[in-house]
Amino acid sequence: MGAITYIQAISDGLREEMRRDDSVFLLGEDIGIYGGAFKVTKGFIEEFGPERVIDTPLAESAIIGVSIGAALMGLRPVAEMQFADFISCAFNQVVNNAAKIHYRWGASVPMTIRCPSGGGVHGGPYHSQNNEAWFFHTPGLKVVAPSTPYDAKGLIKSAVRDPNPVLYFEHKFLYRRIKEELPEEEIIVPIGEGDIKREGRDITIVTYGSMVHVSLEAAETLANEGIECEIVDLRSILPFDKAMILDSVRKTNRVLIVHEDVLTGGIGGEISAVISEEAFEQLDAPIMRIASIDTPVPYSPPLEEFFLPNKEKVINALRKLAAY
Repeated sequence: MGAITYIQAISDGLREEMRRDDSVFLLGEDIGIYGGAFKVTKGFIEEFGPERVIDTPLAESAIIGVSIGAALMGLRPVAEMQFADFISCAFNQVVNNAAKIHYRWGASVPMTIRCPSGGGVHGGPYHSQNNEAWFFHTPGLKVVAPSTPYDAKGLIKSAVRDPNPVLYFEHKFLYRRIKEELPEEEIIVPIGEGDIKREGRDITIVTYGSMVHVSLEAAETLANEGIECEIVDLRSILPFDKAMILDSVRKTNRVLIVHEDVLTGGIGGEISAVISEEAFEQLDAPIMRIASIDTPVPYSPPLEEFFLPNKEKVINALRKLAAY
C-alpha cells in the first residue's frame, strides 16, 4: 500500500465504514461538492451521493441537533465541525442532549463528531484551539485524539461503531506531516486503550495528539544523555487508560505530562491527581506538566511558537526530573 498520511487514514477509515454500513452518513459545512475544508471527504459525494454526504448551512447547532435525531432513529451520523473551535455553537446539544440521553432513558445515540483541532498552522485564536477539556468533564461522552495514521484510522472506525457519542479530535498540524505504512487487514483501535509509543526505564511521559511527536523527539535527545523515557500515548482521553499510566509510573518513578491544550484546567491536572492518589509512594520526583500558555492562541507565527509546547521545553523539564 505504501505510506499514507494521517489525513488519508481518516478518509480511508470513513470510506470503509460507509461501504460497510449503509446507516453511516456524513454531514457538515462544505464536505460534499467541495470535499471538505481539508479534503478529508474529497470524492465521497461522487461515490455515496448527496443523501449520505450532506452539505449543511453554517450552523453547528443544527448539525449536531440533526445528528442526535438521526442517531435516535437508527442512523450513524458523522458530523464534521470544520474547525473544532466552532463546536461551542453546539455546546448545549453536545453536553446536555447527546451526552445524557442514554443515561436518562436508555436510548443509544451512535454519533461521531469530527473536530479538526490544534495549533502550529497559524490559524489564530478561533481556528487553533485544543478544546478537548471542555468535554473531558462531561459524563456520557467519549473523547479520542489519535497521533498516528494507524491510530487515526483505527479510532475513527471505533468511533463510528460506538453506540454513543464520540468526539474525535484530529490534529490539523499532523494531517500531511505524519506518514506510516498500514497493514492491508482491517484496523480497529479500541476506545479506552493507550499505547506505549516508546519503551523506557527512567521517566514516563504521558501525552496524546501532536505532543506525542514532540515527546518522541525530546526522548531521542535524552537517550543520547543516557536517560531513557517511556512514552504513553493516551489515544483515548475519555476514558483514559489509567492502568497503563500507573504501570509505567511505577516502573520509572518519574512522570511528565505533556499536552498542547493550555495548562490551567487541562486534562493533565486530572491525570496528575490520579497518579498522586494511586502511585504517590512510587514517585521519586514531583509530577511535572508542560502545556501551552494560558492565553488565546496567537496568530503571529513567532508568538504562536512561544505559546506552544516544543521539544526544548520538554527536554528542559525532563532534565529537571532526571536530576531531582
